[in-house]
Amino acid sequence: MATVPINTIADAREAYRSPDLRQGLYDAGAVVMADVLVNLHGEEHKRRRRVENRLFRRETFLHYENELFPEAIERTLAPYARRGHAELVHVGHELMLNLAALTAGVDLPEGTEEEWQRLYDYTMSFIEGATLAHSTLDHGERSRAIHEQLVRWDEEFLQPSVARRRALIARVDAGEVEESDLPRDVVTVLLRHHDALGLRPDILAREVAFMLLAAAHTSATAFVRAIDAILTWTEQHPEDVARVRTDPLFVQRCVHETLRLHPSSPTGVRRALADVTLKSGIRIAEGDEVVIDLIAVNTDEAVFGPDAASFNPYREIPVGVGPFGLSFASGMHVCIGQDLAAGVVPTGEDPTGHLLGLVSVAVRWAFDHGVRRDPHVDPERDTSTKRPYWKTYPVLLGA
Repeated sequence: MATVPINTIADAREAYRSPDLRQGLYDAGAVVMADVLVNLHGEEHKRRRRVENRLFRRETFLHYENELFPEAIERTLAPYARRGHAELVHVGHELMLNLAALTAGVDLPEGTEEEWQRLYDYTMSFIEGATLAHSTLDHGERSRAIHEQLVRWDEEFLQPSVARRRALIARVDAGEVEESDLPRDVVTVLLRHHDALGLRPDILAREVAFMLLAAAHTSATAFVRAIDAILTWTEQHPEDVARVRTDPLFVQRCVHETLRLHPSSPTGVRRALADVTLKSGIRIAEGDEVVIDLIAVNTDEAVFGPDAASFNPYREIPVGVGPFGLSFASGMHVCIGQDLAAGVVPTGEDPTGHLLGLVSVAVRWAFDHGVRRDPHVDPERDTSTKRPYWKTYPVLLGA
């Protein structure tokens, strides 16, 4: 078996869309990722994607962004604004986990800090499991510990949430309430279409855990990175300080540029089910591992210009190319939550009715509340993983 590197957008797109190249990024993280949507291939993937697409629609995301998220963002972040300081890595995960729980369908009925902390600890274990391939710790030992966390989380959080939704679905079937009264979340959609999918309880648990960790973790890391990028940009371009506060589409462009330069995973991985030859002439033999270098792909100067490796929210993007590159992948496994996290690419300058995306909304809140670097404490990188994550990022808030 050989490793075949992919470094251009054209080759990456073709690889992502090939039915003979299956997802391989999460093989080491099977403790959490086995049989979840992003790991499925072929007809099984199509069936589950078709069901979950019923939820992951733009009108649902607008409902989240305009009706559910503002109150949750204010409730989560306002205490930090009152204190005048925060540690963004923790705050980002706290915020995005609260929002991810809404979309995944994991209830927090007690509404206490202790309950939230337990869910946070579980989710951080799931994140570790999904990214185990990049961990510097013992993989076998960590897999066993993460499995134990998954079982406890299922008992404490998921099963009660499932029971509440089954009771609601039974009331819909009995004509007591309307279909529109059901929660708009992943658990409800999967239960409503159980006959079509036939998910075993352990697969349901992993699917919901994956949705929880994906929404919480990728958006949290993008939240911190975007704030860091905007702070750096405005230090160099003070004329844009006011624009960050007044122009939501500019903030979204900053988020898209951050996602292009800092994809959640620096690589995409595919494994060949058959021999494949790309249009460029790259040959992939059955059994080969295809490694898509997303940093190289997203900074291809032929596509993004001679300053492709630099942050520039005014960058002109060629037609047919996403402003975030291929950070959300492409083809059959394009991220189902792409629009939820990043919104849609604007076609004009009027933000009215435009889906900005969860990360942009949260970043705007931070800048509306005066986020700035803490001059006394430097940020730290996380050395427990090969991925470029921040371990801590202290900031000040308020006037």
